[in-house]
Amino acid sequence: MRILPSALALALLLPIPVSAPVSAAAAAPAPLPAFAEAYRETAVRMLATGCPYANWAAQGRHFLFFDPAGDGRTAEVFGDLATASRIAILVPGVDTTLEDFDRGLGGVARRAPGVQGRTLYQQLSKRDRNVAVISWLGYDPPEGVGLAAATYGRAEAGAALLTRFVRDVERQSSATITLIGHSYGSLVVGLAASRLPQVSDVIALGSPGMGVSHAADLGGARVWSALAPQDWIRRIPQVRLFGLGLGKRPSSAGFGAYSLPTDGVAGHDYYLTEGSATLRAVTDVVLSGGPRHESAGRVS
Repeated sequence: MRILPSALALALLLPIPVSAPVSAAAAAPAPLPAFAEAYRETAVRMLATGCPYANWAAQGRHFLFFDPAGDGRTAEVFGDLATASRIAILVPGVDTTLEDFDRGLGGVARRAPGVQGRTLYQQLSKRDRNVAVISWLGYDPPEGVGLAAATYGRAEAGAALLTRFVRDVERQSSATITLIGHSYGSLVVGLAASRLPQVSDVIALGSPGMGVSHAADLGGARVWSALAPQDWIRRIPQVRLFGLGLGKRPSSAGFGAYSLPTDGVAGHDYYLTEGSATLRAVTDVVLSGGPRHESAGRVS
């Protein structure tokens, strides 16, 4: 793809007006209590809020926090955090809201963080029961593929919140942690990674950029990237001028990430669907720090 020379090109591609910035400090949650206590407190709040969230709690699902205000925030846990030796934290991208957390944007299940987290956990637990997955909607993603999605504002606020969350988890667990960012969520993960030296691996799925120009700038974690040929993210210019644009994609030559296979990935929302080569490779990374696929290799 030809890289357009100006931020104006990106603005023309992404014509939706920018929304107001979000203050990370104002939105900072209370420290995460003990896992079992967090589950109980969150279940009480969900039951009091009513449907559909009361139903989620009644089904015995585990959530570490829950806030229905605005577009909403939550984090669902799959597996046993208290005993897990490996934890994967999945961060979604633009247009993700609490309302769509379980059903997916437009009612498309594969877009739902709750569904993606459950699918990843099912794949992991087939090989190792001592794992856990957290679908983390702890920030306010941009609405639509507009100017808000072409700037760092929401991602910087999200990265501060994600950093605090991961540190809270680390205080209660000695598990190896892998961060997985989808789309704009990979920018959140990238901005947080350098502050989280204990994180061993960072995975970017359909990433428009991670806030740095090289994998080495992400704090020492190994960086893995999957970008399918059919993913529309490829149409976004790799620019960053005057605060506009997300910079270099981790799938680009020279970034220094390891590439993950994308066989079976039909587009931007298909990386963590059953049957995709990317889902299998992500499972390998979480469990062993590297995919057992001949097609995986470092992008030079």
